[in-house]
This record gives sequence, structure tokens and C-alpha cells, in this order.
Amino acid sequence: MTKRVKGSCTTVLVGKKASIDGSTIISRNDDGHEALDPQRFVVVQPEDQPRHYQAVISGVKVDLPDNPLRYTSTPNAILTNGIWPAAGINSENIAMSATETITTNPRIQGLDPYVEGGIGEEDLVTLVLPYIHSAKEGVERLGALLKEYGTYEPNGIAFSDQDEVWWLETIGGHHWAAVRIPDDAYVVAPNRMNIDDFDFDSADTLCSDDLKALIEDNHLNPDFEGYNLRHIFGSASIKDTVYNNPRAWYGQKYFTPEVEQDPMDQDLPFICRANRKISIEDVKFVLSSHFENTKYDPYGDGTEAEKTLIRPIGINRNHNVHILQIRNNVPAEIAGVHWLAYGANTFNTVVPFYSNVNDTPACYKDATGTFDLNNMYWLSCATALLGDTDYNFYVDFRNTFELEAMSVYRGIQNATDKAVADQDDAQKFLEAANEKLADESLKRQTKLFGDMVISGSEHMKLRYNLND
Repeated sequence: MTKRVKGSCTTVLVGKKASIDGSTIISRNDDGHEALDPQRFVVVQPEDQPRHYQAVISGVKVDLPDNPLRYTSTPNAILTNGIWPAAGINSENIAMSATETITTNPRIQGLDPYVEGGIGEEDLVTLVLPYIHSAKEGVERLGALLKEYGTYEPNGIAFSDQDEVWWLETIGGHHWAAVRIPDDAYVVAPNRMNIDDFDFDSADTLCSDDLKALIEDNHLNPDFEGYNLRHIFGSASIKDTVYNNPRAWYGQKYFTPEVEQDPMDQDLPFICRANRKISIEDVKFVLSSHFENTKYDPYGDGTEAEKTLIRPIGINRNHNVHILQIRNNVPAEIAGVHWLAYGANTFNTVVPFYSNVNDTPACYKDATGTFDLNNMYWLSCATALLGDTDYNFYVDFRNTFELEAMSVYRGIQNATDKAVADQDDAQKFLEAANEKLADESLKRQTKLFGDMVISGSEHMKLRYNLND
């Protein structure tokens, strides 16, 4: 098998009654092992979807159906390790984000080891998203693929439609479990197994046919009562206390601040309720956060030991952040919104691209491995790098940029929503709106970068004053 590449992401899920406008939301930072990995935003047409798929990493071959749907996708620009389409929305307004690398333990690995020639992160969106017509159907299709082909890694995958949000976690090589997120709830999921209390008899859960028997026949349950899948199949390691758990803690602290919790707690809850309705801006803040207003902030006032103790959510290894919003109370042709930003999330903004289109803007689509400030991926990375040199000096530039840019994006979206009913060709109209959004984004990100360069040049260490 080709050298395995692992991601290191953070997911936020929001049910329709927990969001400010009744949308379902699935979102994720697509993080990687390396700091830079150019990303693209594309539309995959049915005629371009493979019928005979072969993975680069594992070599697995999968024959695919003849009736794929069109879908948006955020693949890698450099295809050495395969396409890696991190997320997308298909033409029936079904969204999928894949995948969140999670954890496991030797008890399940000894019973159901990974399948070296199975499916994995590289493959999942391509194999599932073009063929599903509901979030639940996404769970069922992926579950069937896991049973047939197995997987070589542990992952969490999110699905949504206008009504439901589902979260699936792989277990061992062939097993899996999934939970429908309650409409009034949210989830913050870092790189660990996240599902805790699991009701095998609920209509809101799905799993491998023999999962309960696997637990009972092999004495896998450490608890006296109930089935906590994190306890049974996941980890509770020292690494979790500094790498994973604090990200869930900070997201829950932001959405539900009245609840006091320890950032290292191994039993932070999976399903949570916020103290208010959640907006896109809230989700973006959490996915960009570096533990602001705590001693753990790498840009803050804690000791060096405190500032480096735990892993931030916003990090140099963010490759893209996607917030997949399926809206209610709007026509189906504008229900799907693929919010997107590139690079480390400290100095970027998400842009609300309509998913019901046949093409995407060039500055978001055409990244290569060559540095290019006319491309949003590279421009975003450069801005974050400069901001990292003196965060406290540059943060106000970022705050002004973010407020003004998001206001403009919201205005374009509101005007587009109102005018779409009068259009003869809705897709062309939405493509034009996406171009306008991308133009604004590139212009405003370029101005931010320029303002930072101009102002920051006055503060360079390489200077000498003669008072003349």
C-alpha cells in the first residue's frame, strides 16, 4: 500500500433547531500532516465521475453505479496521494464531509483489524456522495461499503440534508456506528472516537448488524451499564488530554459557557446544547480558534509551557475549512451553500458559494503547487504566515477585514436569494453570484495582505533611526 497520509481535523455539527435560521450545518477543518497542501474547489459532473474507481493509496477497486449526481468537491491540487475530495454538496442538496481521523484501541483491533487494501479518507466522498438522496442513505451506503471492502484507518464522517444531520464512526476494519444528531443539538468532534452513549434500539442510531454481539461476545464493555462506544472502541490516552479533548472543551465553552469543564477531561459529552442559536460566524470562530482568552492561547499571555501544552483548533496545518449549509425556507435551487476558506484559519473568511452550479471561480479552482498570490489558497496561506509573526499587532486588521468582508458576502447572498426566482437560468445566475463573491474575496484578502505588509514594514527589526 502507498505510504498512508493522515489528516488531523476538527468537526462541528449543528441541527436545524440549533441553528439561527433553521439550516442544518456540517463543517470541518480539513487539516493535514504538512503545513501546506494546495486545495481546489470544483464541480464534478456525472460524466466525469468514474465508473471503475481505483484508489492510489490502497489500490482498492470499486465498481460504481451508472447514475451519479453532480456534486461540489474540495480535492487536493497535487494528486500524488489521490483525489482526497474532503467535502461537498450534491445536486439533491445532500452534504458530506469526510473525514475526521479518530482513535481506536487494541481490543477491537485484535478482533477486527484494519484492511490494508480497503477504503479510506482518499476515497469516501467519491464513493458515496454522488449516489445518495438523504443523509441517512449516506450512512447506509458507506456502511455497506465498509462491510464489503473494509477500511485501513479509523474515521468519522458527517452527512446532512434539510432535515437531518448524521455522524458515522468506523470501528475496526469492517464495523461502524452512526448517530442522528438531535435537531436542537450541536457537536464538536476532534480526532478521537466521539460517540458516547449509544442506544441500539433507537430509530436515531444505525450500526453494523453484529456490533452489539461483537461487544457482548468478546467482553469489550468496561462499563457496568449501557453502551458508551468511546469507552468500548476508542481511546483515553495522555495524547487525548492535550491533543483532542481540549478542542471539544473550547468549542463547548464557546457555545455553552455556563457549563464548567476541564479541558483534559476524557468524558466531555458528544451531544451538547448551546445557550443560543448558532450562526455560520459562530461555527467559523470555533474552527479558527486558538483558545482565545485562556492561558493556552499560543498568541496569549500564558507561560511558554501553557501556550504550547495543548493543540489549537486553528493551526498552521488547516488546508481548508468548509461549512456545508442546507437551508430550509428557501427554494431548493438555492438551499445548498458551500462556505469555504483556505489555509490557516486565523486570517481568512469563509465565502458562501452556492452549490447548485456547473463551475466554480478560477481563483478558488485552479491552485497548483506553484506559489501564486492570484490564487486564494496561496494568498490565504501567505496572509496567515505574515499574521503569525506578530498576531497582536495584526489582529485588528483581521477583525476589520472579517467584519467588512462577511457583510459584503451576506449582502450579495441576500440579493441573489431574492432575485433567483426571476431568472430564466438559475444555475448561470448562481455561477455569476459565485464569481462576484470570489472577486470580492480575492480583492479584500489582497487588501488585507497589502495593509499588513505596509504597516508591518514599519516594525521590522532590521532598521536604524538617525532622527533625521
